[in-house]
This record gives sequence, C-alpha cells and structure tokens, in this order.
Amino acid sequence: MSKRNKRLLWLAAIVIIVLTVASVIKRKSEGDTKVTIARSAERTIVETVVANGRIQPETEVIISSEVSGKILELPFKEGAKVSEGDLLVKINPDLAQAALDRAEASYNNAKANEANAAARLVQAQAQLRNAQLSFDRNEKLFSDGAISQSDYDNAQASFETAQAEVTAAEESVKAGRYTVQSARASVKEARDSYSRTTIFSPMNGTISRLDVEEGEQVVGAMQMTGTEIMRVANLDVMEVLVDVNESDIVRVSFGDSATVEVDAYLNRKFKGIVTEIANSAKSNGSSADQVTNFEVKVRILQNSYEDLADPDHPELSPFRPGMNATVDIITNKKKNVISIPIESVTTRIDTAKREKVSAVDRLVGQKSEENTEPFTVVFLHTDDGKAQIQLVETGIQDDQYIEILSGLNLDEEIITGPYDVVSQKMMPGDKVDAVSKEDLYKKE
Repeated sequence: MSKRNKRLLWLAAIVIIVLTVASVIKRKSEGDTKVTIARSAERTIVETVVANGRIQPETEVIISSEVSGKILELPFKEGAKVSEGDLLVKINPDLAQAALDRAEASYNNAKANEANAAARLVQAQAQLRNAQLSFDRNEKLFSDGAISQSDYDNAQASFETAQAEVTAAEESVKAGRYTVQSARASVKEARDSYSRTTIFSPMNGTISRLDVEEGEQVVGAMQMTGTEIMRVANLDVMEVLVDVNESDIVRVSFGDSATVEVDAYLNRKFKGIVTEIANSAKSNGSSADQVTNFEVKVRILQNSYEDLADPDHPELSPFRPGMNATVDIITNKKKNVISIPIESVTTRIDTAKREKVSAVDRLVGQKSEENTEPFTVVFLHTDDGKAQIQLVETGIQDDQYIEILSGLNLDEEIITGPYDVVSQKMMPGDKVDAVSKEDLYKKE
C-alpha cells in the first residue's frame, strides 16, 4: 500500500472517531428523554360502541293506494293528529263502481243460467220417466210377441236417450252452480276494490309525511309498486336506527343502555335502550372496499326529554323523523378496577425469539416476521429515573383509560408520553426525566 493511501485511510478513521465523539457529546448535552407520567388507580371503566344514525318513529305505517285513480279528498295535512278509523284519502271511485256493476250483472246472469239449467233438468227427468214407462210397456208386448223387434228397439233407444239427456242436464246444473260461485267471487273482489277507494287510518298517530296533493293521480299497488301517499306514525315513542360495524356488533346485546346525542340539541344527552338487533348484515360499497354493518334500533326513553315537550302542543314530539343522532351503546361496565391511561400501553416484540428467528432467516435466506409475537407492555418510571418494561394483561377500555387485569398494582408510576417515544423509541433502561404536560409541549 502506498504512503498516500495510508494517509487517506488514517484520515478517514480520524473523521469517523471525531463524528462519533461529537454524537456522544451532543446526546449528553441534550440530557435525558422528557416524559410524562401517571399513576395506576381504581376507576370505573365504561366500554361503549359508538354509532351514527337517524331518528325515526318506532311505529310508522306507510299508506299506499291499492287502486289507481285521482285523489278527491285529502282531509288532513302533514303534522295533523289522527285517530284510528279517520278518513285519510278518498280516490275517485268511478272505475271501481263500473267494475262492481259489471260483476253484479255477470252474477245475476249466472244465477239465471243456473235456474234455466235446473228447469231443463226437471224437464229431462220428466221425459225420462215417460220414456221408461213406454219402454216397460213395449218390453212386455215384445215378450208376448205383440210388437216387432223394430218397435222394441225404438222404445229402448228413446229410453236411453232420455237417460243421457238427464245426465247432461245434471252436468249443466253443476256448471251453472260453478259459474255462479265464480261470479259471486268477482262481485266480492269488485266490491272490495270499491271499498279501497277510501283509506282510513289504521292507528292513532300523527301524519309524519305527506307526499301527494288533492287532485293528483296515484297508481294502485295491485299492478305494481303503489304510490306512497303518506305515513302515519306514533311520535310518542322514538328510536334511533344506527349502523354498527361487524367488529363491534358481537358486543351489543338486547337491553343495553345507551346515551343519545341529537345534533339539533347541543350539549344535551338523552337516555336510550337497545330494542332490536338485525340478524342479517347490510353491506355497503363494492366488493373491494365493502363495509359490513348491522342495523341496531335504540329507543329514546321518554323520561329523558319530558322537559322539552311543548305545553301548548303536548302531542308534538321534540324529535322529528330524519334528525341525525350519535349513540354510545354501553356494552360493559366495571367499577373500582385498576386502570391507566390508554396511551401508556404499547406492544413490543420478544427480542430473544426475534434473534432466533433472524438466525433462521439468515440460513434460509428469507424473512419470517409472521413468527414474531408482540406482547402488551407498559414502561414504569423507577426511582432512579429509568424506564422499566412491564408485561401486562388488559381488559375493557373507554375513551381515556384501560383496565389492567394483571401486571400492575395500585399507585405505580407509568410513563404515558410522548406517544411516539412510548410506542416506538423507548427501550428498557433508558434514562428519562418526568415533567408535566405543559413543560413537555412548551415551545422553546
């Protein structure tokens, strides 16, 4: 090696040493890592499932017409109070009346034909009796040799013809009876269609929605999807229909209590209870980014909004169908459990196992990261100002705190932040400086 190359090599080594020393000096000048701490304590943890939805009446009936025609009467307007049996809609009955008249005429004609067939049957039966008497006389005369074979054959043929005519008349009577039954059913159907030109309220409630005006044409539901005319709802009992994700639906049960926040009423919370959970999922989106949700109905308890009722109009609900609402369904609740802030819990990989896996990777020439198993830990703040890793087992959690099932005792100091330090950078034995959140995030 030439002298020039040796000088360059020594110069590079000196530069590396200088940079290393400078880095160490800089780290020492920066001091220990500043962190915030909190103590483990007994708290009440309330686990919730949050979902968004819209308010709707618990009982609502869609009123549609089963016959087509023009609306002649529409006595009530949207928001009006109605009672069971009140006339809601009257549709032009002219076509239904004409159909009823035709059906009744066909029915009367069928009854006349049945009576005529019955009369022909009586006539045929009389002719049969006469033919039988004549055949009996001719049969005796033929046996005595008083008449010829030809006369006997004619008498027998007349008797058999009369029998056939009676049978035909009996079948005509049966056919007439069936025709009468069919015509009677047609009259019933036409009368039923005529009665459907007037629609009455099926329940006590309020007209929550009105989609038509007097004079408009509606299409009956018998031919296709009928025109929706209005909706009658019981506004005394309101509910929120929310979509709960499939990962959370397993934690929701019938009878779970809930807190309801309605966008129209700021800083106000209402009480609710889960009354219905869908068995089948409702899928949204394409197959690539499909989101699977389940519909859950949460009834809003009346005693939580009694003060919002209008004394001048007590029948009106403070909630209107379609209002946006957020529901916090309480799925679990534990009192006096050891808990710590959520941000203090993180995961780490078993380093001993990772070294073994890395050795295998070097042998086979590939990575096997899926074999590493992360475990849940927290970092304790020791008396000598160091971070000590501690394996823990967690339970339920709320928005701020998480339950510790094992691994911690009461009143232990836990490192809670900064988040990036706790979740990624901190290692066991690191020197830390406990400060308040104000000092931690104070601008230099």
